[in-house]
Amino acid sequence: MPRTSATAAANAPASFEQAMQELEQLVAQMEAGELPLEASVAAYKRGSELVKFCAAQLDKVDSQVKVLEGEMLKPFSAEPNTDEED
Repeated sequence: MPRTSATAAANAPASFEQAMQELEQLVAQMEAGELPLEASVAAYKRGSELVKFCAAQLDKVDSQVKVLEGEMLKPFSAEPNTDEED
C-alpha cells in the first residue's frame, strides 16, 4: 500500500542529526548482515528516504547561507587578509 504524505510526514526525522544517526544505524545493520532479505529491502528504502531528507536539509541551509551572504559566498581563509593596508 503506498504511503500517504501524512504517513511520510509522521516518519520524517525531527532533525538532520537524527536522520544521520538513523542512517548510520541502518548501514551498520546492513553491513553486518544482521537483517533478513525483506528487512534489508525495507532498510534500504528507509535509508533512501533519509538520504533525501538530509539532502533537502543541506540544500535549505545552503540557500539560507547564500541569502545571508548576499549571494557572494567567500572562501574561508584561516590567515588574516594581508592585501589591505592599515
